[in-house]
Amino acid sequence: MMESEYEVRGPWSLATGIAFWKGFAPSALRGSAEPGSLRSVFLCDADWRRVEVVVTQRESIGRIAVTGPGDLEAATAQVLRFLSLDVDARGWPQVGERDPIIAAVQRKLPGFRPCGFHSPYEAAVWAVMSQRLTIRQAASMMSALAAQEGDGGALPTPNVLRDLTLDLPGRKPEYLHAVSEAALDGRLDGAELRDLPAAESLAQVQAITGIGPFSAELIVLRGAGTVDVLPRHEKRLEAELLRLYGAAADLSAVTARWEPFRTWAAVHLRAASGLQMTS
Repeated sequence: MMESEYEVRGPWSLATGIAFWKGFAPSALRGSAEPGSLRSVFLCDADWRRVEVVVTQRESIGRIAVTGPGDLEAATAQVLRFLSLDVDARGWPQVGERDPIIAAVQRKLPGFRPCGFHSPYEAAVWAVMSQRLTIRQAASMMSALAAQEGDGGALPTPNVLRDLTLDLPGRKPEYLHAVSEAALDGRLDGAELRDLPAAESLAQVQAITGIGPFSAELIVLRGAGTVDVLPRHEKRLEAELLRLYGAAADLSAVTARWEPFRTWAAVHLRAASGLQMTS
C-alpha cells in the first residue's frame, strides 16, 4: 500500500464528487462509495496492473491510499487526474462571476470537480460499447466484460482484450481490439493526452479504428481530464446551451467567458441538468 496526501487548490468537495460518481454508469459499476470516502478499482495506465484506491478528504487535503502490485506512484498520479484533484482551480469561481448561469451551477454542485472515467482506455472501451446502444445496455455489457474477463472488477487489460473472441454486435469486437492495440502502443496514455495540444490529442485518438469525433472528445475530455476544451460534437450540450442562454445568444461569446475551464463548465451544465456526457 502507498498512502499520500495532496493539497487541492481551489474548491473541492469529495461528497459532491461521490454523489456524481454514484450516477456515472460506466464507472459506478466498478467502484463504491461509503460516507466520507470514495473506493474504486481501476487499471493503472502506466503498467496495466490492477489498483484499489480509497480517497478521503480533510478540508483542502485529499488523502489517497492505493494498493496493488504495480507502479503505485503512477497509480496515485492517475487518481489525481481522474478526480481532477491535480488541477489548480483557484480561478474556477471567477468563471461564475463572469457568467451567472455557471454561478448557479456552482452553487448547485459545490466543490464539484469533473470525474468519472479512470483512464482514456476505459473511456475508449465505453465509447465503443455505447455506440448505437442505450446507456443501460452499454453499462450492462461493460459490467459483464469486467466480471468475466477482468480482474476483481477492473476491466480486462489491453493485452487480454486484444486476444478475446468477443460476442458483441456489429463491429464492436474489431473496434475494441483496435482500442487495445492503441493502449498498448501508448496512444491512450492519460498524462500524455492531457499535456498535448487539444487538436493533437483529438487527432491521435480519432485515428483509432472505430473512434469518431464524439468519442474522441469523450476520451480526451473525460478520460484524460482535459480542462479547457469545449465539446464540439455534444448535441445534448448544444441543446442545453440554447435552453439556458436562448436561441439568440452568441454561444461563442458565452463559452469564451468560461476560459480556462471550458470543459469544466460543460460538464457542470450537463451534470446539473442530469444529462450524462457518455452517449
